[in-house]
Amino acid sequence: MLTAQVPKTKEVQTSDCDVLIVGAGPAGYMAAAWLARHKGVKVRIVEKRDGKIFAGQADGLQCRTLEVLQSFGFADRAWKDANHMLEICFWNPDESGKGVVRTGRIPDMSPGLSRFQQIVLHQGWVEGYFKDNLKKYGGAQVEFSTMPESMEIDESKVDDNDAYPVKVVLRHLKEEASAPEQFGHEVLNGLFRSTNLVTTAEEDNALAEDTAKESTEIVNCKYVLGCDGAHSWVRRQLGFEMLGEHTDYVWGVLDIVPITDFPDIRNRCAIHSANSGSVMVIPREGALVRFYIQLSEVERDAEGRVNRAKITPEMILKACQKIMAPYTITYEEIQWFTAYQIGQRVVDDFSSHNRVFITGDAAHTHSPKAGQGMNTSMMDTYNLAWKVGAACQGILDRSALSTYGYERSAVAHDLINFDRKFAKLFSGKPATDAADEAGVSMEEFKKVFEKSHLFASGVSIDYKASNLIAKPAPETEDPHNPVKPAVVESKQSLATGIPVGQRFNSFQVMNQSDSRPWQFQDLMKSDSRWRVTVFAGDVRDAEQKARIEKLAAHLDKPDSFIHKYTPADRKRDGLFHVLTIHSAPRVEVELHDFPTALRPQHDYWSVYVDDMSHHEGHGHAYKNYGVDPKRGCLVISRPDQYVSLVCELEDTDLVEKFFAACLIPQKK
Repeated sequence: MLTAQVPKTKEVQTSDCDVLIVGAGPAGYMAAAWLARHKGVKVRIVEKRDGKIFAGQADGLQCRTLEVLQSFGFADRAWKDANHMLEICFWNPDESGKGVVRTGRIPDMSPGLSRFQQIVLHQGWVEGYFKDNLKKYGGAQVEFSTMPESMEIDESKVDDNDAYPVKVVLRHLKEEASAPEQFGHEVLNGLFRSTNLVTTAEEDNALAEDTAKESTEIVNCKYVLGCDGAHSWVRRQLGFEMLGEHTDYVWGVLDIVPITDFPDIRNRCAIHSANSGSVMVIPREGALVRFYIQLSEVERDAEGRVNRAKITPEMILKACQKIMAPYTITYEEIQWFTAYQIGQRVVDDFSSHNRVFITGDAAHTHSPKAGQGMNTSMMDTYNLAWKVGAACQGILDRSALSTYGYERSAVAHDLINFDRKFAKLFSGKPATDAADEAGVSMEEFKKVFEKSHLFASGVSIDYKASNLIAKPAPETEDPHNPVKPAVVESKQSLATGIPVGQRFNSFQVMNQSDSRPWQFQDLMKSDSRWRVTVFAGDVRDAEQKARIEKLAAHLDKPDSFIHKYTPADRKRDGLFHVLTIHSAPRVEVELHDFPTALRPQHDYWSVYVDDMSHHEGHGHAYKNYGVDPKRGCLVISRPDQYVSLVCELEDTDLVEKFFAACLIPQKK
């Protein structure tokens, strides 16, 4: 049990909270946005800093992240504001070894992985989109200059769905105490938070002083989400450890408007010099460019730790100039700089009693050059928050919360393994010739980069079997795994292009009512509903139409999953969203040919067709999804768009068994 040090004051404010989010970075904002879609769930989000992020921090948004932002309704803002990453250029030592020369170009992301490509813009813009979205949906507003002081978990109450077993003492700071330290630099920098350049205690020392405190309060919580970064206070309170390794590689980062004769300054570039290190060029919004620059000459203390106070923009630029020779580079404007030491580590546990969870950088650290930090952090809480919200509402069985650590731990370890290889290739010295085994083969580097696209894009995540994913369990299952196994098994052959455990990919379909073409994924909003996708096949066929009517009759039954698990206050929007895609020619079918269970009254946006649109061609959805256009199938997907179950239209017994293993029947 963790013990709270309750402040010794006469009057301490006490309140209850369903979910307390600690940390208002991308992971925290994603959690808050998700939870805002869960009616009746009381959420608070606290951040110890003053909230003034005007520059720097993370900057890349991958394909899958953009798909998720689209589901929240603001990917278009990021898409418009950002710089688009379409090509990467490789620069390697020339024949003399004294300069660099372009040796190749490839697409920055393999075509066809997603309808989106990677974009870059600074983290503050992304957080701004979330802030606006939270206001729109009445979500929690960030309480800045506020941090947890102590935490206690009452283990006797952790299994009580209605209990508030986590007690957190919050400290409200004076504004001047919560401003990040700039180490004497006039230029804004991220040295105060640079991973592995700061001890776990150092960051909070100044905030621990009583002079920094303005007031305290006690909050009784059902759940706490630790979204508080690499030096996570929540993780430390739980006694969890980061397991992995540090490297000796130190990198500087500059966000500048460059003055240069380098020809590829508006493309992503991987630059390897013969003896001076490497640079990655990331063109940003406007004329801004980010440079990741390998630093070979840094001052260290007796314990080998880098002296942050000695790191300056000038020394980072000097290293960059040396690597990029014979091309010249200086800058017209500098917005931000930082330095970091590469380390690949993963937390040893992702939750305590399924009540306190570790997410984002608090759970995994790695180099930033693969553009995974902000993306993986947001995907952690995108996986977690809908489950916590549904558990708070009494809809999702709390046992399903174990799937968070089970699913995201696997992703984190895959990320670390990928980053370890990628960072070594990027930071290593180029091989001088084929016989140089100690050097890095530039051809190998290019091949690894090309192969990395599927992983880096975020679209290849494949969750294992559980009570939320109906597929066979791994052959070597961990006997200590707390996740409940799948009670049914999908019939994957019915939809070979919709892999169970992966996100539901998007292809164009056309609305039956008005002929408007849609990306099918755009119909799967992040609104906390499960999707029931009916691939109705060719409904002109009498036998096929009878199958559809039989399915609809089951959905209409009072004891079907549609009604059994939907709370009384959600009869209007429902817990389940039924979407139908048929394969007959649109002009030979009418909307009213479909049973009302598939097209509720006044709902003209539930039935779609795989057909030629008037202006945007044919989506070939059935072909791309690998579904038989005659017989179709049934697909169940989670609120986070990951596919749970694929089965025949008649397999309503499988669907009922699946939901019985993870959802809670609601009172009528």
